[in-house]
Amino acid sequence: MKRKPIVAIVGRPNVGKSTFVNRLVGARNSIVDDLPGVTRDRIYFDVEWQNKVFTCIDTGGIVPGDEDEIMLSIFDQAKIACDEADKIIFLVDGKEGVNPVDYDIANILRQTDKPVFLAVNKLDNPNSQYMTSDFYSLAIGEPIGISALHGSGGVGDLLDLITEDFEIDENPEKDETIKIAIVGRPNAGKSSIVNALLNEERVIVSDISGTTRDSIDARINYKDKEFVIVDTAGIRKKSKVDWGVEKFAVDRAIRSIRDCDVAVLVIDATQGISDQDKKISSIITEAGKGLIVAINKWDLIEDKKSNTINQFDKKLANDIPFLDFAPKIYISAVTKQRLNQIFEKAQEVYEQSTKRVSTGLLNKIVNEAYTLNPPQSVKNKRLKILYSTQINVQPPTFIIFANNADLLKDHYKRYLENKLREAFGFFGTPIRISVRERKDKKS
Repeated sequence: MKRKPIVAIVGRPNVGKSTFVNRLVGARNSIVDDLPGVTRDRIYFDVEWQNKVFTCIDTGGIVPGDEDEIMLSIFDQAKIACDEADKIIFLVDGKEGVNPVDYDIANILRQTDKPVFLAVNKLDNPNSQYMTSDFYSLAIGEPIGISALHGSGGVGDLLDLITEDFEIDENPEKDETIKIAIVGRPNAGKSSIVNALLNEERVIVSDISGTTRDSIDARINYKDKEFVIVDTAGIRKKSKVDWGVEKFAVDRAIRSIRDCDVAVLVIDATQGISDQDKKISSIITEAGKGLIVAINKWDLIEDKKSNTINQFDKKLANDIPFLDFAPKIYISAVTKQRLNQIFEKAQEVYEQSTKRVSTGLLNKIVNEAYTLNPPQSVKNKRLKILYSTQINVQPPTFIIFANNADLLKDHYKRYLENKLREAFGFFGTPIRISVRERKDKKS
């Protein structure tokens, strides 16, 4: 797959980087808030401009010299983004004017060998373009006035300059990557798992609960198969989520579940199974996504015996019985124990969730199940299954045509689901069964 050009957006906190990214991608993908430091990790988006596609990296606000742990991590993330990028957009605040931190960032950017484009943001009034002149003092190139909020000013001119040597892809390839969302409650070790899988400090890891706020995408190849790993914010109980940035972060995490192919539910082995783990697993299954349950921090479980995993499996089956279909893996982000099973299981689950069954074979299995265990009659009426067909994948979805839809009870649907799993697998994926009423035509 041909590599897309990469453009990094850097600047001090609160100059409008995330608003600019949202303008480029045409959607509210980055968290936007008046609080400085809202974006903390590197966030990747594909952008199309004049039939040219490139990858844009949104970074956290840089404050050189700040010794705060989180701010140091943000600074490191921004430096990595600049190393990865082919070109850099240096965003500054035109309303506020030149800030001493802007000079520090300019000094750092002058040491790179990458083209740097100086964008003066927040020039929302057409008559404010003259305010760019002060930024010549940064000695980083000609300032271009823009309004990320309104998309006016020189946004188009800026993109024309950045993309002038990018190629138009005449034959775009179909992206067949498997998208894996790493989800769970706060502090279960999600970001540590992502970093361990990528062998780099891709996501900020801290003992502070709620460090990850955005959903972070990263591509990785494993055994010639490409995956996208999505690290998400920890999903807390709704009553404990503060309105604003955290709420939006949780919403993004839930949306990442809906957008993924396979969700990895991370459970902290030292904390056991919580009600919130059950809630998150319900969100995944209701979204119809493939699911892997990863019990993390297994290295911290003391006095492990040969049956310790079996005991935990039994507890999972007892506490979350509707996850019987999901594979369970026992991992450690710290020691990297069994981490590669995430990729192996994700590929298996993806194949199962996209499996299609021939109509003839499906009807054979359903009819055999019906003959073996016919449903009880209700008020002298008995369910007759006339025909079955698969109508969709991800998740595998089946329609059963019957003489009376009301006679197909939930417990009998579960029975049919179990028979379908026995016959066809559907390992790691939910199954949908719906019923439609059709009169039994007899000749």
